[in-house]
Amino acid sequence: MAKTSMIERNKKRIRLAKKYEHQRTRLKEIACDRMVPAEERFAARLKLAELPRNSSPGRIRNRCVLSGRPRGFYRKLRISRIALRDLASNGMVPGMVKSSW
Repeated sequence: MAKTSMIERNKKRIRLAKKYEHQRTRLKEIACDRMVPAEERFAARLKLAELPRNSSPGRIRNRCVLSGRPRGFYRKLRISRIALRDLASNGMVPGMVKSSW
């Protein structure tokens, strides 16, 4: 189980990213548009830099929804490899059988 503080910090980042998503995309569009004057693009970059760092989607860490583990994460299932193995051992994942060779 991951530290609760790290899980909560990641949840805070998700909330902030969702809150500032519209504002961030609007500013990025202005900053990257070559048709806009350079002064306006520069101003958009400054406003973008003033936004909270944790509101950036790139700072969100993929974590297992069951254990909070940050590594060995399967995106499709949203759980870690260890949690997947535990679920499979208990017969909770249909079609998954223990391998032996």
